[in-house]
Parts: sequence; C-alpha cells; structure tokens
Amino acid sequence: MNGTQTYICDNVERLDTFLASQIGQSRSQIAQLILKESVLVDGKIVSRAGVKLKENQIVTVNLPDAKMQPALEIDFSVEVLYEDDDVLVINKPSGLTVHPAPSVKEATLVDWLKHKGIRLSTLSGDERHGIVHRLDKGTSGAMVIAKNNASHEFLSNQLQDKSMGRYYLAVVNPPLKEDMVAVECPIARSPHNRLKMACLEHGKYAKTLFKALALSKDEKNQLIACKLFTGRTHQIRVHLEKINRHIVGDHIYAQSPKLEKSERILLHAYSIYFIHPTTKKQVSFVAPLDKETKEYVSKKFNTEQIDEVTDISNIVRGFATYF
Repeated sequence: MNGTQTYICDNVERLDTFLASQIGQSRSQIAQLILKESVLVDGKIVSRAGVKLKENQIVTVNLPDAKMQPALEIDFSVEVLYEDDDVLVINKPSGLTVHPAPSVKEATLVDWLKHKGIRLSTLSGDERHGIVHRLDKGTSGAMVIAKNNASHEFLSNQLQDKSMGRYYLAVVNPPLKEDMVAVECPIARSPHNRLKMACLEHGKYAKTLFKALALSKDEKNQLIACKLFTGRTHQIRVHLEKINRHIVGDHIYAQSPKLEKSERILLHAYSIYFIHPTTKKQVSFVAPLDKETKEYVSKKFNTEQIDEVTDISNIVRGFATYF
C-alpha cells in the first residue's frame, strides 16, 4: 500500500483508532505515520495520535514507498529450526551480526533474510525484516522472526507481557557459590567504557536468574543456565560481572586476560518459547549447540552428565522451583 488515501470519519473517535480500523494496521504503525507528518485532518498536518475526530472530518494519509536496500552477498548458512507462514525460528551462529549498521561491513542476518525473501515494511516506509528481538554478535542460539506484519505485532507484544522467553546456557569462571543465584540491578551504558554496560542506579531495571548445571572436570569452570526476566543489552554478562563471574571467551567483561580462552564467547540461547500468532498456543524450540561449543564442553566436562543436565525439561523444572 502506498500513495495517498482519503477517509471520512463517521463518528467521534481517536485518530489512531479510526485509521487503524480503516487501514487494517496497528495503532503503533499509525503513530509512526503521524510522527513522519504523513497524516492530515481537513488538510492540516496532525502531530498527535490521540486527536479526537469529529463527524464528517476528512483524514488524508500520505503513504511513502518503502526504502528497499539491496542485500549483501552471504557466505554463511543459518540452521532453520521451524518455519510456517507466520514465523521462522532459527539457530543464529556465533559471529553473525543481526542488524546492518554503518560500522558493520560484512553481511548480517538481515541480509540472509532478504535472500530468503522475508521483507516486511512499515506503513511509514521503513523496511524491516521481522526481527522481533536480537542476540549479540558473539551469542548463538534461538531466535524467532516474524514473516508478516500481523505476526510481528503479535510477537512484539509478547516481549512486553513476558509470554515470550528464552533459556540460555553459558560456561562461566569461577563457578557459582550457590545452586541458584538471582541478580537484580539496573543496567545502563558504562561511563568508563562505551563498549560495556554496567549496573548503575539510573539504569533500567533488570533481573536474571542463574542455575548451576555441571562442574568441569578440573572444577574451575561451570556450565550454567540463565533465565532473563528483562531484556537489557548485555544483561547476562553484566549481571555475572556483578557477582565477579565471567563467561569463557568474553573479552569485554572478562576479569583477567590470563583467564581461559575460547574461539567464541560460550553463551548460547538454548531454548525459546512463545505463543504462536495463529494457533494462540505456546510453542517451544531448542537450538542445538554449535561445533565449537560442543567440542569445548565435551573436552572439559563429563559428557554423560552434560546430556542429562541440558535436557530442556530438566532446566525448566529447575527454574520452576524458584517461583
């Protein structure tokens, strides 16, 4: 849909509610149009979504063309865990950036989605690609991607009401002092290092729960599961730093350069759950560990024990005892 559309109001109601029903899109998308000065009432640009319309007022909407950027060539593959008409669930590889940015020269997950033909555009003309949530470049694991605007809206709302969530696996050093550790502290950009986030009083509320799963053979490292109650940037890493722990392979939050090295940060979004946009039933998916993480874990840990503690039902039950 693009060009200019005109509508006549039949009743007294809010502008965003009226346009949402006329165009068949969400009020948040209508708000974006209004911000871009693309909506006029009786020929005058409006700046507020909550403007009350009167009977017989004429609403004009100028719908801009979507800005379609060409996809970069890709030289990587992404494991698809599940796909239907509404959603795509993937296992993001470590080292892959999700969103393009001026500082990112290589192809991203968005480029891969473009090659798959998944291109969503907002009413306000901004191109998007179904990205509902993100993972840091080094973090691997489960991500859900919306394949249409209705699914995007439905899944995005679940981030707010917490009906969507993930369980992470990480290898940390040193081990946790207790079987279950809760960390609750607000997170903001570090004033000392722009690459880092930190626990700061003026930050946004954040809470993470850490559960011990298995000790390494030398008892120096530990495999843990992580459950996020909020979704702040670098949240797991910041909250581990708060209790003087770090993830093996994390060179930004590591306590000492002499600590054990890994080819990648050993942080993996192991399982994701959400309400399906069409069936309205909860679904969940497990993203298998990649080759590098598997090799590290099999070398450092007892393999039979790892198979048992990483059973997703075992992890979910473990966290359930906390509530």
